[in-house]
Amino acid sequence: MDGGNSSPVVLEMKESPAGLTLVPADCLWTTARDGAVKLRMEETGPASEPPVTIVQMFQDTVQRYGNRPAMAVKRDGQWKTTTYLQYYEQCRSAAKSFLKLGLERFHGVGILGFTSPESFIAYVGAIMAGGLAVGIHNTSSAEACQYVAENCKANILVVEDQQQLLKILQIEDQLLHLKAVVQYSGDLQMRRPNLFTWKEFMQLGMDISDSKLDEILRSLKANQCCTMVFTSGTTGLPKAVMLSHDNVTWTVKTFGKHYGLHENLVLLSYLHLSHAGGQFNDMWLPMCSGGTTYFANPGALSEGSLVQMLKEVRPTMFFGVPHVWEKFQEVAEGMASCNFMNGNGRHWLADKLVLKNIQTGLGLDRCTQCHSGGAPIMKETQEYFMGLNLQIMQLYGLSETFGPYMVSVQSNFRIGSCGKALPGCRTRIHMPDKDGIGEICSWGRNIFMGYLNREEETTDALDNAGWLHSGDLGKFDQDGFLFVTGRIKELIIATSGEKILPAPIETALKKELPILSNAMLVGEGRKFPSMLLTLKCSVDPVTGEPQDDLTPEAVHFCQQLGSGATRVSEVVSTKDPAIYDAIQKAMERVNLKALGYTQKVQKWTILKKDFSVAGGELGPTLKLRRSVVIEMYKESIEELYKV
Repeated sequence: MDGGNSSPVVLEMKESPAGLTLVPADCLWTTARDGAVKLRMEETGPASEPPVTIVQMFQDTVQRYGNRPAMAVKRDGQWKTTTYLQYYEQCRSAAKSFLKLGLERFHGVGILGFTSPESFIAYVGAIMAGGLAVGIHNTSSAEACQYVAENCKANILVVEDQQQLLKILQIEDQLLHLKAVVQYSGDLQMRRPNLFTWKEFMQLGMDISDSKLDEILRSLKANQCCTMVFTSGTTGLPKAVMLSHDNVTWTVKTFGKHYGLHENLVLLSYLHLSHAGGQFNDMWLPMCSGGTTYFANPGALSEGSLVQMLKEVRPTMFFGVPHVWEKFQEVAEGMASCNFMNGNGRHWLADKLVLKNIQTGLGLDRCTQCHSGGAPIMKETQEYFMGLNLQIMQLYGLSETFGPYMVSVQSNFRIGSCGKALPGCRTRIHMPDKDGIGEICSWGRNIFMGYLNREEETTDALDNAGWLHSGDLGKFDQDGFLFVTGRIKELIIATSGEKILPAPIETALKKELPILSNAMLVGEGRKFPSMLLTLKCSVDPVTGEPQDDLTPEAVHFCQQLGSGATRVSEVVSTKDPAIYDAIQKAMERVNLKALGYTQKVQKWTILKKDFSVAGGELGPTLKLRRSVVIEMYKESIEELYKV
């Protein structure tokens, strides 16, 4: 599925990058949308690389790989490709159309829906036009869309389909800066002023001259904002993370060099542009290296078609959050009944033919870079895939670091570790305790500009020396590998004053019980900790809502215990003796490893439905929103502490 050829094309560089690429600045941070920051450049090494804008990076790739496929999407049963030269020209056309619609400098273009060639073109086109590109998660409510759109002062919203359009129509009267809406997939089911199909939109700017656009492109500066990523709101209202051109271009270039990525890179896009990881992996990395992004079907992850798409595309690099890798493990285990031998911490498949068949069955047979991030991946999951000769390398990063900056490589690897700092970045542990655990802090050209209009939160995150305080806890081993142990704000403080890290306890229980989807420790200000549990269940492929039916894996677990339950409601309403007894015994095994009495889980309850992005309990990267869960299930929590 290579497509195209690698011969370079000669691109007429109308928008010459001559002149300064930076705005003079003497501060490392700003909270103003039109502000500029001092870049964290060094005299030598990767951090000394000259800064460039996204447009300059794109132009360089077009010069080298203009005839190669940049994007591929399946339409009417056929894969249709777009070359880099076509991609670039379409982004210019989109930029002209945004200008025609009245996009103002440093105002937002919100993009709501699953990724597609159109969403990428809109994203890059918005930046070319001098606006701020902002992804909005497809499961966002109308109120959440309003929050993002108003914060970024969105002049234009680009939505996927009728379902997403209806959300905007609910709130359009409250969007003071909105000038137009564009729908990039499906036919419009209504006609009204300033509502356009994608085809109509792309023709709007035909009378905007090249010279006018080129003038804007020349005015873009590497140390000014080009995109915003809104945090998931795990600890309060979402914050708009402002990212500069240099944050994007320097980080992807450095990452690409570190991993030796080139034009043969093939990726499958199934994430969202609403979070940094999706942007970094699917859009900017290929643009930097000349690789190809294939687009999965909308909802591929929730509807279970992701593996089928992988088998068609056969990517050379794949990124998944731990939940995705756990799903892949279930698929792999269902492909064949294999005998494992455990040696030196690794699982080896006895039959190499079976091993290759499973790799092919997952669509990962030519994948040389398997990455996990967004949350810690279980050691057992990493070991399982090592037995399949697929080494999952854990990454660590934040929206504020524009994705991964602690990275693992196959030649320098530790199970459970996020690896070492990307060349040109620095990491330290702030105020380590006796075990070496403290707050993870970072420095580099990847560090964000600041939170939009939030000076207090920005100065809380960035200390006087410019180090970013992550809020995550971690430690280095004797060889300098980073291990993330939890979050400072997730610490539970019992009435005794003892601090309890929830993550290790939650992970240990999930390891004991394959029927569990989520386990969340509670007990702030209480005498003892308790646990909220959810069971693995099917998911509505359209809405992402958890259903009542247990997954096949969960049903199999029930059958092994002698239970005939097939639904969550059956288990909860009857307090199924076999299931409840198994959970209690597993909890007791976990408690045996507790560091003290106050860390032993004494009570637990199974909730009636699983956590989800649609329900609000999980963020876009499937990270647990603890404060939201505590508020949503406060009555269930109070029940646990009744005498």
